[in-house]
Amino acid sequence: MSQTAPAPRINGERLWSRLMQMGRVGATPQGGCNRQALTELDFEGRRLLCQWATTAGCSVRVDAIGNLFVRRAGSHDSLPVVLTGSHLDTQPTGGRFDGVYGVLAGLEVIETLNEHAVTTSHPIEVAVWCNEEGCRFPVSMMGSAVWAGRLPLEAAYALRDRDGTSVQDALARAQVATGVPITRQAVKAALEAHIEQGPLLERRSKIIGIVTGVQHMCRHEVTITGQEAHAGPTPMELRRDPIRALAEILPHLYAAAAAHGPDARLTIGIVETHPGSPNTVPGRLRFTIDLRHPDRAQYDALRIAADDIVTRTLSSTGLGGEIRHAWESPGVAFDPACVDAVRTAAASLGYAAMEMVSGAGHDSCNTAPVVPTAMIFVPCAGGLSHNEAEDAAPADLEAGANVLLRTMLSLAM
Repeated sequence: MSQTAPAPRINGERLWSRLMQMGRVGATPQGGCNRQALTELDFEGRRLLCQWATTAGCSVRVDAIGNLFVRRAGSHDSLPVVLTGSHLDTQPTGGRFDGVYGVLAGLEVIETLNEHAVTTSHPIEVAVWCNEEGCRFPVSMMGSAVWAGRLPLEAAYALRDRDGTSVQDALARAQVATGVPITRQAVKAALEAHIEQGPLLERRSKIIGIVTGVQHMCRHEVTITGQEAHAGPTPMELRRDPIRALAEILPHLYAAAAAHGPDARLTIGIVETHPGSPNTVPGRLRFTIDLRHPDRAQYDALRIAADDIVTRTLSSTGLGGEIRHAWESPGVAFDPACVDAVRTAAASLGYAAMEMVSGAGHDSCNTAPVVPTAMIFVPCAGGLSHNEAEDAAPADLEAGANVLLRTMLSLAM
């Protein structure tokens, strides 16, 4: 590319068309997607991506945990790669953009470089990280965690879905070679484009979010054991009802979240009773607590408060049970040089931008501790995500992909 030639721009129509094509794989009647990790629909989406990638002259490989990498060679192909991408798996009632946008924006960067005959010194790779959502197999960002060395391969293989199928079984059914070491390629920088999944960009009329890091987050599982009893003859004062304990716990949890400021996040995502009969007092209750905060001290205090609330309530009600720490993703600060490259790209393109911390976890949380990492956000309608109504404006998606392209060019040339 000539030093005086204008910088290339991505093809927004092609990007949108492919997002819509991918959205038909696992499409739901309400306009969303159900393409859960390592299902046949997930692999159908991967096959579609591989068709586009091979047509674009790229090579494709899959590692032993199911991460897929699309590679465009560089003129000095032994140099560390400039990596981008995200995930193709969705929530059961997910949208068409979460994760998918980052993968297809990365492929669009490659297509644009091909069309403009731009050769980069560094190779470029687009990653499709396996089981980012963690809804079928209960560890979010699984594939990137194994790749980064933060989750042992055997521990990931042992994860099972609700039907008892293990990750290793699901990979084997798809003829993915398992049981071989994960080799992490040398990476100069990792970038992830994503819809914001929140309302800040839209509310502040910004097109680009320059993401400086990700907040602290954890997930807990609470079990409370009582005694099954008939709903009719059993007096209220004689019941050992775990739902009564839940009714005491929830107001205290929400009050604790409010006490730790507007940046605190509390979500009760699952509530299950056993035996689950309408005329039986439950003998067992299970529910989850998701806690998040960008400030480490506030986050730690909120975690301690939640544990104390559950423990005190179990003691006061005389019911059995426990609160178990199921998962944690510590807060992440992204690489200053990579963040600055995104900042410079957005400014050079004239896009209204703001710096922000991500409220959601992403695969970049796992890449950041081992390779220089940054993220690019674009608005989504109403800040809505993990919802079939998830939507984004084609112009905003195009803008984010252009920032990704210019950032990658600055790092890969």
